[in-house]
Amino acid sequence: SVLPSPGPPGLPDRFRMFRSCEWEVLERSLNILQASDFYWGPLSVGEAHAKLQREPVGTYLVRDSSQGNCLFSLSVRMPTGPVSLRISFQEGYFRLKNWFSDCVVRLLELVVAGTRNNPLHFDEMGGTPLV
Repeated sequence: SVLPSPGPPGLPDRFRMFRSCEWEVLERSLNILQASDFYWGPLSVGEAHAKLQREPVGTYLVRDSSQGNCLFSLSVRMPTGPVSLRISFQEGYFRLKNWFSDCVVRLLELVVAGTRNNPLHFDEMGGTPLV
C-alpha cells in the first residue's frame, strides 16, 4: 500500500544543473510523481519514518532525498520498522538496485512487480527482504 501525500508540493529548487535531455526526463517524471498519492516532497527521514511506523508492513512513500547526490528516497515500512533507500539519477535514468527507468513512478512499478517473485536484499535493511 502507499501512504497518500498531503497535497501537491511545488517543484523542488535544490536540483543540480542537468543537461537539457536530463532536465526533460526529470521534469516529466516530477510532474507524474507530483500527481501520485505517495510523493511527499521535502519530508525528512525522521518524519517519513514516524508516519510509516503507524502503517502496515509494505506501505511506502517517496520523498525528496536529504542527500545532495540523490534526488529522491523511497521510505518503506518493513517488519523491523521503516527504512529509506536512495533513488539515484544517472544519465537520464532513475535507479534502485538493478532496476532503472526514465520515470520514478515507472521505476516503482517495476520494483513492486519484480520483488513479488524475487525479493531484494539491501544492506541498509539488515538483510531483510524487500517484497
